[in-house]
Amino acid sequence: MNWTRGLVGVALSALIAGPSLADGVWEDLRAEIYGDVVPVLAPQVVELESPYRTYDDPRTEIGARIVAPVGEFVTEVSLIIDENPMPVSAVFELAEPMRAFEFTGTMRINGPTMVRVVAETDRGKFYMQEAFVKTSGVGACAAPPGTDPEIALQTLGTMNFKLLPELGETILATLEKTPNQSDVTPYRRLAELEIDHPSHSGMQMDQITLLFIPSRFVDEVAVRADEKPLFKMRGSISLSENPAIRFEVPEQAVGIGVTMTDTEGARFEETFTLPGG
Repeated sequence: MNWTRGLVGVALSALIAGPSLADGVWEDLRAEIYGDVVPVLAPQVVELESPYRTYDDPRTEIGARIVAPVGEFVTEVSLIIDENPMPVSAVFELAEPMRAFEFTGTMRINGPTMVRVVAETDRGKFYMQEAFVKTSGVGACAAPPGTDPEIALQTLGTMNFKLLPELGETILATLEKTPNQSDVTPYRRLAELEIDHPSHSGMQMDQITLLFIPSRFVDEVAVRADEKPLFKMRGSISLSENPAIRFEVPEQAVGIGVTMTDTEGARFEETFTLPGG
């Protein structure tokens, strides 16, 4: 679906109109994204990890662990930040249906907002979890960049990859206790991918020229395990500057390949060898 860019106006109008429209924002977004489909609130399927209040509005970690009901498999996962200028903030398209999928991303939270993760399964069902996130202010998407735009281009596309300790798998440890997990063979390794990219929103002002910096952000991240596609993530201006994405990698994988493209057509590719590979 190509609805991500088209939703900019929906959230902007809600921000301008103020809190009185807050209750209606999701209904407008839901109709734009899913039509007549109403995702079901299902905390037993979608475990959302988000702070009650952001520690850093331009770089807030939002994550989720999704485990499909028995007999179903996850095919796509969407992170939706209602009040952001691009509410559909990240979409993970799984190369093959999976029983379980976990991710965390560093996101801009533009102001107080509902945050949602919606998972679609191969049965055409949609499951959701939601939470309200407070912020320290309003306007993270327009906040000045942390790096000079010209300097940021010098390392554009540089990627770093690392495996994280198993102790970091707090969501997995919690969900393994639920009946829904009885037939899940989980991945045992959590990894983090860091991408050097300014993620310019188009709403930021150059502090020297006082001109708006043209929009340029991560458009797609394709991840492979031993040359076998794992997932593709479609990005948006909600991704933080130099975003970091955490995800699980197959236990037997010896190499992870990543291809990143941005909205200006720049393409970068890296292959990382895992321990034992």
